[in-house]
Amino acid sequence: MARVVWHVPVTVTGRTTALRLFRLRDGRRCAVGFSSAEALTALLGPGQASTELAEPALRALAAPLGVDTVVLDPRLVAPPVPATCSPAPAAQLQPR
Repeated sequence: MARVVWHVPVTVTGRTTALRLFRLRDGRRCAVGFSSAEALTALLGPGQASTELAEPALRALAAPLGVDTVVLDPRLVAPPVPATCSPAPAAQLQPR
């Protein structure tokens, strides 16, 4: 029986390739896989690097990172929300 291969998004920095993780609606991290390269490109864009992995390999890479959820063919990936910075409190000057 042929092993099913998923197309998995990765981040490439120099000579290092790392699994790209995402977040579920409840904030938990998850790994994702796509059933085709076309599905990955349609959702994440043509510039997204990827690698091919079988499900057990994807789970084995994600587990040491504390990630136990894998989503196959997600339908929505929202862009990261920038952190809102609240202004630092003004320094309290003591009268002389």
